[in-house]
Amino acid sequence: MKTVFTVILVASVATFVGCASFRPPADMRGSDVAAPDQAPVEKQYATRAPNADLTALIPRTFKGQPPLIPHEVEKYLPITVEENDCLDCHISDDFKGRKMPRMGDSHFSQTEKEADGSPKVNMSRWQCNSCHVAQVDAPPLVDNTFVGNK
Repeated sequence: MKTVFTVILVASVATFVGCASFRPPADMRGSDVAAPDQAPVEKQYATRAPNADLTALIPRTFKGQPPLIPHEVEKYLPITVEENDCLDCHISDDFKGRKMPRMGDSHFSQTEKEADGSPKVNMSRWQCNSCHVAQVDAPPLVDNTFVGNK
């Protein structure tokens, strides 16, 4: 009986000491949770003209990553089923005599053909900016050691 009492007493003291020295978790936000969030500084997307320098395509960081958009896209938005300005340049390898990255074969229908016999664009892939994103010249938000497949 005396042993049980001693164990309970030691556990109580340890709990009290532990709770007395307990500090609440530090927040990562740097402010109270109830405080309104600060809006981030607005970043500008790359403003170079499409096809300004094809030697400077943005390298992919992992296998299967969709190509990144190295030019501004504001004037090409909104992208709809009826109006997709991305197709003006990227439907073929060549636009106005200049080399251009062509849409991947996965973006074309395997069964439907255009009047000239070329594959028709698969319209389930019409929303280009769901996978392909324009880039901002901004530092990473947090430090990291990620190294992609170069």
